[in-house]
Amino acid sequence: MCLILFALHQHRDYPLIVIANRDEYYARPARAAHWWPDRPGIFAGRDLQARGTWLGVNKNGCFAAVTNVRESGGMTPGEKSRGELPTLYLGGDETPQTYLENLQHNAASYSGFNLLLGNIDGLWFASNRESEIRKVMPGVYGISNGRFDEAWPKLSSGKLELERMLGTDFDEQGLMGILTDSNIASDHELPSTGVALDIERLLSSRFIRSPEYGTRACSVVTIDTSNRVSFTEQNYIDSDHIGELIRESFTCSPA
Repeated sequence: MCLILFALHQHRDYPLIVIANRDEYYARPARAAHWWPDRPGIFAGRDLQARGTWLGVNKNGCFAAVTNVRESGGMTPGEKSRGELPTLYLGGDETPQTYLENLQHNAASYSGFNLLLGNIDGLWFASNRESEIRKVMPGVYGISNGRFDEAWPKLSSGKLELERMLGTDFDEQGLMGILTDSNIASDHELPSTGVALDIERLLSSRFIRSPEYGTRACSVVTIDTSNRVSFTEQNYIDSDHIGELIRESFTCSPA
C-alpha cells in the first residue's frame, strides 16, 4: 500500500471515508478482498506470500491499513511481515490505543511501517520510524511512504481532490477517479528518498504503471452514520490488464 487518503468526521453522512492504492510487484501473489475463512470476521485482500493484508475491515466496523516507509539504501527485510500488523488488529479485540502501545515492544521486528487503524469513533497512527503514537483528529489526511501527512505531490493533490469532493454529492466512481490519476509530478516537487530520479518520477503518480511494478488495487471504504460499511476494490493484474472488481457491504456491530 503506497497511498492512503482519508476523511474523518468531515461528512454528515459518512464519519469515515478512506481511499487507498496498493502498489506492489505484479509477480507477488495476492487474492482480492474477501471474507477470510481462517479468520472469521475479517474482510480484506490477502498477500498470499506472507498471508497478511495491506488494508481491511472487520464485522465490528474496525479498519486498518499499512504502508511501508521508503528509506535511503532500500528496505532491509524485517523478521516479521508488515502485513500481519493490520491482520492482528482486525482479528483481535484490543482498542486501537492498547494495540499500538503493545506493538511498541516489538516494532523493531518489522521493516519501516506506517500503520493506521481504528473505527468511526477514532483513528490512531503509529510508525516504527516515529516515537509518537498519534490520535488522529477530525480532518482530511494522507499517508504515503514518508511521515504522517507528509506533503508528497500525490498526497497533497489527492487530499485537495478529496476535500473538494466532500462538498459535493460524491460517489464511488468519483472517489476511484482520485486514485487512478497517473500524472507524474514535476522534478522540483519530488521528495528526495534516496532512489534514482527516474524511479522517484515513476512513484510520484497516484496510479503507478511500469512493466514489473505498479498499482495492484484501488480501494474505497466508507462507514456511514448507520454503521453501514461499504468496501469497493478494483484489482489490476498488471499494467495492461484489469482484474476483479469487488463490492461488499454490511452493517457492522461495534464492539
